[in-house]
Amino acid sequence: MTDAMRQLGPVREAVVARNVRVTPTDRDEVRRIRLRVVGPAFRFSAGQTIGVVVTGPHAFGNRYHVRRYSIASGPDSSAADAVEFDLLVRRCFHVDESSGERYPGIASHFLCDAPVGRRIVITGPFDSPFQVPADDRSNLVMIGTGTGIAPFRGFIQEVYRRKLPWRGHVRLYYGARYGLDLLYENDERDDLANYCDRESFKAFRAVISKPLASEADELEAAVHLHAREVWDLMQEAGTYVYLAGLGRIAGVFDAIMSETAASATAWRETRAWMQTEGRWSELIYR
Repeated sequence: MTDAMRQLGPVREAVVARNVRVTPTDRDEVRRIRLRVVGPAFRFSAGQTIGVVVTGPHAFGNRYHVRRYSIASGPDSSAADAVEFDLLVRRCFHVDESSGERYPGIASHFLCDAPVGRRIVITGPFDSPFQVPADDRSNLVMIGTGTGIAPFRGFIQEVYRRKLPWRGHVRLYYGARYGLDLLYENDERDDLANYCDRESFKAFRAVISKPLASEADELEAAVHLHAREVWDLMQEAGTYVYLAGLGRIAGVFDAIMSETAASATAWRETRAWMQTEGRWSELIYR
């Protein structure tokens, strides 16, 4: 390990165990990538993130490029010698506002193109504002779009792997403009449908087919029809809210809740109450 890499903090190797595309070929490419870490020292909790290290040199002379991703699966203690977890990775491009040139995202392309068996360097896991509450009577309201729903996949798996049934309400509201509903298909153990017969769990999906629809449009479609239920759940002292996605979705959610609460003041007071009690978490990408 070089001195430059040591500055990244504790690092270890992971091996690509699976790399599959989960969106149709006519949509933006999103892949579910399973990484395997050998050794009992690596452990993670639902909602945490890991950093992927891509060796350079890169633009501006960077020796290493590090990008953090939410872990999109819950811990699985069945394997004693290794730990596996999933990442949801969208192949990203960045457009130079001055020249209009399109540049590939370093980490996303590295991961999307990684074949099974490829060894990659990771760092972490890192703490996240998203934590599953210990009290199984808690209501969980998860709201996200795009690959922002990644930590919720791990949440749902962890909640329903517990020996006792989850007694609170579990609600997931998400958009599917990129076909992200397919994230939960074609995998018997992790299929979202396996949880749909749970009395406590409901998922609400919005499909936006308009070419220029944004992730904010997805969120509005997913939440608007069920805004009253979301608002009513927020009035209970045992409700936790998790909001994830691109920055604009927070403003859209505020507007929907202000309308549902009958006044912006009532909504702000409710949100402040939840924040003070540690029952409001955001993971917003700018």
